[in-house]
Amino acid sequence: MFGSLSLLFSAVAGLILLSILISTVKKVSFVLTSPLRALPGPRVSLWTNLVLKRAVVTGTRIHYIHALHQKYGPIVRISPNEVSVADPQSVQAIHKINSGYTKSPWYVEVAPFGRPILFSMSDSKAHGTRRKLFARAFSKTYLKQNYEKTVHEMTRQVVMKIQNEAKQKGSACVLRWWTFMATDISALLMFGDSFHAIERGQVNEYIRILQSNMKGSGIAAELPWWIPPLLKCIPVEGIRELFRGNDILIKYGLEARRKSKAAGNDKSIFSAVNKEAQTEGGRLDETDVQYESQGLLVAGSDTTAVTMTYLVWAVLSHPQWQAKLEQEVAELRPDFSEEDLEKLPVLNGIIEETLRLYGAAPGGLPRIVPKGGAHMMGHYIPAGTTVTTQAFTLHRDSNLFRNPERFDPSRWQLSDDLEDTGAVSRITDAAKAVYSPFGLGARVCLGVHLARMEMRLATTEFFRACRGARLAHSVTDESMAMENHFLIAPKSHKCEIVLQE
Repeated sequence: MFGSLSLLFSAVAGLILLSILISTVKKVSFVLTSPLRALPGPRVSLWTNLVLKRAVVTGTRIHYIHALHQKYGPIVRISPNEVSVADPQSVQAIHKINSGYTKSPWYVEVAPFGRPILFSMSDSKAHGTRRKLFARAFSKTYLKQNYEKTVHEMTRQVVMKIQNEAKQKGSACVLRWWTFMATDISALLMFGDSFHAIERGQVNEYIRILQSNMKGSGIAAELPWWIPPLLKCIPVEGIRELFRGNDILIKYGLEARRKSKAAGNDKSIFSAVNKEAQTEGGRLDETDVQYESQGLLVAGSDTTAVTMTYLVWAVLSHPQWQAKLEQEVAELRPDFSEEDLEKLPVLNGIIEETLRLYGAAPGGLPRIVPKGGAHMMGHYIPAGTTVTTQAFTLHRDSNLFRNPERFDPSRWQLSDDLEDTGAVSRITDAAKAVYSPFGLGARVCLGVHLARMEMRLATTEFFRACRGARLAHSVTDESMAMENHFLIAPKSHKCEIVLQE
């Protein structure tokens, strides 16, 4: 009997060793014959993606890839089957309409709703059909006609709350209040009613889980498929929330929509979307509506809040621009509209420069190389390879933006009256072509007009009401350093300001 067991164990051990040997031979063969072998990049990236995964989990992916581009150039191999591209012409070829490059499976892993949504659809035809249903409702004209007054009122309310908190406590965290504002506005559009976070001045369960889920989804997408389900079972609430967020958010969203409909008060943007679906003969069932509203709310809350936080930080860190902006918005008529704000050179220059340097989603946009492969800068990249482009690197290309690390709103001006700052650079067509705070090509962010409306109105209200504001002593370059889990956020997760006495 023991002899039989010994033979069995020996056989099993032999099979394990054989399996390891076969895997090793396959890996060596892959590395020696890989078409990506000739691409610039760290040698380890031919063998494993673990270094890249580590950067993702530690929130440093954009910095890691940017450093690789600085060392190796505009085309860099970052894992055995992934290439990062920062060559402007190649970037345009990847993202142009009907290019053949499709979204990678990463998008489904980040947004695992059970069926494709606009954010994750890889089929370009299906995406085009679905996006057409949303186009009118998210157009600049429709948003102005139906939501500008409400959005403007919410920006006034949140600035008043910031003022009150700063007066009572000595300082106010703008990241916290911008999060309340952006989430309330997004909830109103998606569910027909806000979460009243501005009014209550505190996070509800939805906002708290939303913030955890954004981080958890970005990490989960980089882990082996079997790990996130196990992490959901760990009896530590903070960890479980990171990886169970979608389930809770979907349930919360369903209840919010049910209450809105029951009250006969459906102010959601989906009333217009459903009308469009009927006109176009498309189909959008209640599950589609729920998943799309969930995805759009996630896309429209932390993104705007983080960008607004970095805008305030950047402006208060540059007194000359703070003075120019305060003067410009102070001269507006009391009943100004967003149309008035669209004409303000300093305001819009500051918004664009903030989006260039501190846009909330500066990370990779992974795409799959189509059949036939691709040639980029003299390198052949085979079909099926993932190619990714990140705005963080493109926006810091010194060939496109003069003094790229410098916060310089004047680079967006068409006139010469702001050149007293010493910055005389202007945006070239080449730079405009890869300027991508909201993405590129046919997959550009659906909510771009809403985001710009919020930023214009919120920035104007803040710098009209909080003239002379300054950063609290707790705010440093280190505390505002970017942490990158899908979106970016200040490492300290706060940004406090104090008012002029």
